Amino acid sequence: MSATMIEEGKIAPDFELPDQTGKLVKLSSFRGRKVVLYFYPKDDTPGCTREACSFRDSMADLKGRGAEVIGISRDDKLSHQKFIEKYSLPFILLSDEQSEVCKLYDVYKLKNMYGKESMGIVRSTFAIDEQGNIKKIFRKVSVDGHAQEVLQAIGD
Repeated sequence: MSATMIEEGKIAPDFELPDQTGKLVKLSSFRGRKVVLYFYPKDDTPGCTREACSFRDSMADLKGRGAEVIGISRDDKLSHQKFIEKYSLPFILLSDEQSEVCKLYDVYKLKNMYGKESMGIVRSTFAIDEQGNIKKIFRKVSVDGHAQEVLQAIGD
């Protein structure tokens, strides 16, 4: 399945990746629940930490609406474990070290930072409904206020 298939209203492509403990997690295993699937560049960096902590701080509201949060980056499970412990993150972080799922969701792109080009994850969030359909796509996410935008998108 190519990244061009990623559109609001379509089924979110299924995948399986290891979580912070090494256990394989499959997106389709969350059917029946809403999912906030967010892709972020790197554990324990300023923007990614603010984003993760804003989802953490919104967990009561998200859980109250039947939503699970899943974060994905290219970091390994050990990095994820440290990030979760340091900030008491109450959700799963998945490792996509080969960027396969990042490419599938079309979030692995050429980025330009301070005039230096490199491939990396463009911060993006996908709000997925109980049937596995993509309800809302947020690309090039600005961290501040994003958790509130996601809460509105997933609805009650």
